[in-house]
Amino acid sequence: MTHDITHETELNRFSVTVDDQLCVLEYELADNLMTITHTRVPPAVGGKGIAAELTRTALETARQHQWRVVPQCSYAAIYITRHPQYADLTV
Repeated sequence: MTHDITHETELNRFSVTVDDQLCVLEYELADNLMTITHTRVPPAVGGKGIAAELTRTALETARQHQWRVVPQCSYAAIYITRHPQYADLTV
């Protein structure tokens, strides 16, 4: 399932609401370096691939803007390990 993820640049996050539950990937951006700090999906909607979609969207955005990525969030780090096509983005 694909969700309509929003890039909220003013809040430094990607978000989507699923079944009235806000799911987010938060990041910091400085000097073209995106540090992914947190991924949060409430348990009520967990297990549906939402965190993966948020992470993939963030990484694709980083690629489009030629940002480097620091996966400080453990979920993002594991995601990149499992999807080596994004390894070139990491610092």
